[in-house]
Amino acid sequence: MFLIVNLLGIFVFIAIAALLSNDRKNIQWRSVGIVLILEIALAGFFTQFKAGQVAVQSAADGFNWLVSVASQGIAFALPDWLTANNGGPNFVTSALLPILLVVPLFDILTYIGFLPWLIKWIGKGLAFITGQPKFEAFFSIEMMFLGNTEVLAVSKSQLDSMSARRNFTLAMMSMSCVTSAVIGAYTQMVPGKYVLTAIPLNILGAIIVAAILNPTKVTAEEDVIVNITEKGEKKEPFFSFLGDSILGAGKLILIITATVIAFVSLAALINQLFSLTGFHWLTLENIFGVIMFPFAWLLGFSAEDAFRLARFMGTKLVTNEFVVMGEVSKSIMAGKGVFANEHARAVLTIFLTSFANFGTLGMIIGTFKGLVNKEKNDYVSSRVPYMLISGILVSLLSAATAGLFIW
Repeated sequence: MFLIVNLLGIFVFIAIAALLSNDRKNIQWRSVGIVLILEIALAGFFTQFKAGQVAVQSAADGFNWLVSVASQGIAFALPDWLTANNGGPNFVTSALLPILLVVPLFDILTYIGFLPWLIKWIGKGLAFITGQPKFEAFFSIEMMFLGNTEVLAVSKSQLDSMSARRNFTLAMMSMSCVTSAVIGAYTQMVPGKYVLTAIPLNILGAIIVAAILNPTKVTAEEDVIVNITEKGEKKEPFFSFLGDSILGAGKLILIITATVIAFVSLAALINQLFSLTGFHWLTLENIFGVIMFPFAWLLGFSAEDAFRLARFMGTKLVTNEFVVMGEVSKSIMAGKGVFANEHARAVLTIFLTSFANFGTLGMIIGTFKGLVNKEKNDYVSSRVPYMLISGILVSLLSAATAGLFIW
């Protein structure tokens, strides 16, 4: 029965997107169907076939290895931090400080041209298979490695050449990415194999949801990728580049740390204020649970388990994924409580693996304001609810497609 509900959930999420579409009659259902089939096939490959399971587990192990290597630098500079938490590393040392190695590593791969080459050809292949415009396919791959604001920043020339409507498509897609810089942090808190499964599913899900919510006709003349670097542009000296990368990684750690502390504290404050009413059941978690319950139930759970997971899902949308991962990390890794169910571990991990939350909205709007003209920025800014809906539906769709195969 739960499998049937899970399967039904996929079509319900797509139906919700169609219901909210701003141009239903121009939805390219053939292209949407192709991408959906590809997403389901990819979910099955990563979860049911040995080669797929080995691929995602090897990728997760690779990030875990990077974290273990980074711990040598942490041990040299801050040895006490690795033993201060009852003999084990804390959230900052295990999840965040390794970013100081991961970010420069990916930046070096970009500097030598490997990542741009990989992004280009995967994007072209995805555009050919799915029938989506070239840059939208290219963008979906690029944001997986660079992150939402970073990929927008390096795409300024493309944004200038595209219509406001296509700019809005990219804004919606940006809600569903993660950056490679934080994947190592995720794999320290939740099952790495599901984190790595979520990333390609989110790419395809972002294409599906954006194509339904904001269908856009692109002519052959418009379907081009503008060069984002000037010809003959002199490359920055390597060590200057590396220094900037390390400083950027440090700023990212400070931002995440400050955000997590602030959100957890604010949530605790709100719950304390709610307790003054005398209604002990009135908490942020329960409010979110009520709102997200029907969607969690459609992912294939009993009513009781759906409500428990819905609380985490809602909290993630209002705060961020790090807050929830930190809260559930021990239970999900140990398989305790609701997470004794493999389906629950997989579904929640995949749902959490994205930047879809209220904070990301502000980041994206701010980025567009600095990159495009007022007309395009106003077009994107006036459609913020669509962006949040897009991020939620992509996370639900990714969790549902993977959940079909994990019980």
